[in-house]
Amino acid sequence: MDKNTWIGFGLIALIFIGFSYFNRPSEKELEARRHYRDSVAYVRQMEREAEELSRQLAEQQEAKTELDSARTSDIFGAFAPAAVGEETFTTIENAVMRVQITNKGGRIYSAELLNYKSYGDTVNALSLFKGDESQLGFTLVTLNNRVLNTQNLYFEPLPVEVTEDGIRQVMRLKTNTDAYLDFIYTLPHESYMMDFDMHAHGMQNVLAQNVNYLEMQWNQLIPQHERGRKFEERYAQLQYKFAGGNDIAKLSESKNDREQITGRLHWIAYKDQFFSTVLIADQTITSATLDSRMMQAHTGYIKGYSAKASIEFDPTGKQTTAMHWYLGPNHYNTLKAYDNGREKSEKLYLKTLVPLGWKIVAWINMWLVIPMFDLFTSWGIHIGLIIILMTLVIKLIILPFTFQSYRSSAKMRVLKPQMDAINEKYPPEKMQERQQATMALYQKAGVSPMSGCLPLLFQMPVIMAMFWFFPTAIELRGQSFLWAEDLSTYDAILSWDTYIPIISWAFDNHLSLFCLLMTITNFIYTYLNMQTQGGGAEMKVMKWMMYLMPFMFFFIFNNYAAGLSYYYFVSLLMTILQTYIFRWSINDEKLLKQMNERAAKQGNKPKKSGFMARLEKMQREQQQYIRDQSKQRSKR
Repeated sequence: MDKNTWIGFGLIALIFIGFSYFNRPSEKELEARRHYRDSVAYVRQMEREAEELSRQLAEQQEAKTELDSARTSDIFGAFAPAAVGEETFTTIENAVMRVQITNKGGRIYSAELLNYKSYGDTVNALSLFKGDESQLGFTLVTLNNRVLNTQNLYFEPLPVEVTEDGIRQVMRLKTNTDAYLDFIYTLPHESYMMDFDMHAHGMQNVLAQNVNYLEMQWNQLIPQHERGRKFEERYAQLQYKFAGGNDIAKLSESKNDREQITGRLHWIAYKDQFFSTVLIADQTITSATLDSRMMQAHTGYIKGYSAKASIEFDPTGKQTTAMHWYLGPNHYNTLKAYDNGREKSEKLYLKTLVPLGWKIVAWINMWLVIPMFDLFTSWGIHIGLIIILMTLVIKLIILPFTFQSYRSSAKMRVLKPQMDAINEKYPPEKMQERQQATMALYQKAGVSPMSGCLPLLFQMPVIMAMFWFFPTAIELRGQSFLWAEDLSTYDAILSWDTYIPIISWAFDNHLSLFCLLMTITNFIYTYLNMQTQGGGAEMKVMKWMMYLMPFMFFFIFNNYAAGLSYYYFVSLLMTILQTYIFRWSINDEKLLKQMNERAAKQGNKPKKSGFMARLEKMQREQQQYIRDQSKQRSKR
């Protein structure tokens, strides 16, 4: 290496040394880091020590042996009276749900929805969670620097109060002084939203100084409630809303995911396909770490969620920490109603727990599909007939677009002999001349190539809206129709347990009858459409692709809700009938005669549409470009 290279390496080394020197942490920063590591290690140690002592105390209490009061007082400090006890349960119930609260931790032990049942269970109410499936605790740092968790402490249940506002249950965490902490649950008489308040009294005398928040740990397992596990996994996800707006985010529903949130949150939702557990905080949630993990099928659970966050807390009791639990169904109108009467900045936007598709698709669902569904449901007719009526209304709405699309294809069909003549006159190597002649023919006949595509584009948002609506409509859950026991899940007419390569993966070990009927109907509709198409080499490939599409849809929809496959089946039947009506109403000979008369009136200079004029201009510019390129090459 030459001298310049060595100088370059030397300068680089000096830069690295200088950068390391000037960016080294100061003694104060090093001390802060050591203090942080020591404090975190200390907290973890104290938590483990308190948990171990709680376990020992429970064993001693069960064995009726003498408790080590000195060590208990040393570890639990002022909370020593709450260190031991016997677990008891208090049940509060309204018209729609039953909640069981345990005195150990003062938390919700179980939540049951009285109007719903898990798939295959016709006796018991649906349980959102029970026992250790859901754990909620708050970290308490005592005046003597002991770290405790409310999950390991015993609360005293006060007598249940029944008022006009609802059923009120207070769980009180006592100390060896007059200080205490109340967990207050208020369940309205007819609501899935339960108030949860934390109110302190003199806790500043037993907790560490300058405490203005509590660390919360909330873990929950989501049991499988539906028949189709794969589909339920797809809609189960952890969602959260930021404070002060309608910005809502989520963790991945298809893999393990973690997110650290530095901003303020309004609520955290542990969501299943049709049910959710949502913790809503009036004072906001900060510094949250959220986790979502997939669960194995043999466990009986879909997902496991956890959240670690800080909750604002006033130990003096001057301000109550107000929170709310939503324990209920993902029913759009129910969730939307909780925003009634709220200011925009205070709205919950819980309705977003019901996925309705992208913006324009969601708009169609909110303003057309859901109101129409609610109207038909209010008539008290069967859900199977409701789907037929909805299909009929949707078909009537898009009928003008469908008719325009069919009329455009009919025009193209009757022009086929003239198109074939143009193709014979201009071989493929004279593509520019062929395109010009084709455009001239379209102009004379008054045909626009885009007229058949645009109506289909207008139909797509409506079709996609129905695709999003049916799998998320909880009204279909448990509703039977014909052979389908539950329209919210697949209707298997054939199932097997033996693993068959490819087949088991593609069909998930079952065949759905409504999906099969939809596929057969789709084949018939495709066959009818293909009869009107040409027979060239290009169209043969197109026909093969069109016949392949129904088969692909069969794989996709085999796991979907039977209600969705039923809707598409009915829709395709109506489309086939509609096609025959169009054919009867549009006579090809009369249509060709009208087109020829129009061409004769236009003469040699037919009026061009804006689209045709732009297309012709682009062709001229392209031809001019090709000629210019040819001239330049010839000069070379």
